[in-house]
Amino acid sequence: MPTGAHTYDVTVLPGDGIGPEVTEAATTVLEAAQQAHDVHLSLEEHECGAKHYERTGEEWAPGAEQAAEEADAIFLGAIGWPGVERDDGEIAGAGVVFGLRFGLDLYANVRPTKLFEGVPHKVHGEFDQVWEADLVDLEILRENTEGLYTPARGMLDRGGTSEVAVDNNAITRKGAQRVARRAFERAQDRDGCAQDGTSRVTCVDKANVLDGSRLFREVFEEVAEDFPAIETDFAYVDAFTQWLVREPEYYDVCVTTNMLGDIVTDLAAVLQGGMGMAPAGNVGEDQAMFEPVHGSSPKHAGKDEVNPTAAILAAGMMVDWLGRQHGDDRLRRAAQGIEQAVAETLAEGPRTYDLGGQARTSEVGEAVAERIGRASG
Repeated sequence: MPTGAHTYDVTVLPGDGIGPEVTEAATTVLEAAQQAHDVHLSLEEHECGAKHYERTGEEWAPGAEQAAEEADAIFLGAIGWPGVERDDGEIAGAGVVFGLRFGLDLYANVRPTKLFEGVPHKVHGEFDQVWEADLVDLEILRENTEGLYTPARGMLDRGGTSEVAVDNNAITRKGAQRVARRAFERAQDRDGCAQDGTSRVTCVDKANVLDGSRLFREVFEEVAEDFPAIETDFAYVDAFTQWLVREPEYYDVCVTTNMLGDIVTDLAAVLQGGMGMAPAGNVGEDQAMFEPVHGSSPKHAGKDEVNPTAAILAAGMMVDWLGRQHGDDRLRRAAQGIEQAVAETLAEGPRTYDLGGQARTSEVGEAVAERIGRASG
């Protein structure tokens, strides 16, 4: 490491189920990237989540939450375990995920959807169904702090019977404005859509029915005026679901509300080979948390068999974000090196069972790390 190089503090939260396994693969890759590109990350692991709650009655280990709040970035493996609930009836571990999203104001959930060469998509469920990789390369930004996931909700119980449930869809001008602006800024950094290179931001909503969506679209149009070089596009969410699957190459960056984004990003993951291929970043102004989109998958936990690619790509997103945030070009190059090594590993193997192979989780992490080392040597 060069003299005077900055050390970036990363809080690592492996969490539950397969979280520790994919996290280990990702940290193996991060360690290789540090050596190859002369960058330094201080990776500090802390326990949290549902299983920790089951053992201790607390979602966070002592000092873990504070470490996350003070870190330069956070890496999260997975949270949740069947049947483990808090005393208030909420899923144990929810306080970790939502606590960080709301507590650190991580307002933009950034989900890249990219199909790598040779990876089978899952539209037909067959391993021999392979699209041209360059047809799927887009990003969906989901507002992350409001909408239907705010705590403005409740249940009416009478005589032991749940009779009425109310969920309020809170859309604010501030929330819509900042996630829309982030979407246009992302479009500026990209090379346009896969179809013809057009830089485009698509607003996905339900403005033909919902007032919240009407406000979201209105604010989107106002923000778009500041980015005249970028084409604007609009889609009602129900129509968007078919267009996304039918013609993914048309889309560059899409932006939408919290719950709609939660749904359409999981659909988009099908286009890139499944949830094992889908990374995500939860990004605010000064802090960010990165994670694979998949859950804790208890039936696979401890078997060293799941696909760690989403976690490895999420680690690469984290390194890239740190590089942009701190103006550190070495970090940006390290992120590019991680993605290139992932692409080569997916094209040549080894692969896990979900991609038609038989490799272990750890083997994939080691293979990506080895390619990073070879590229730097």
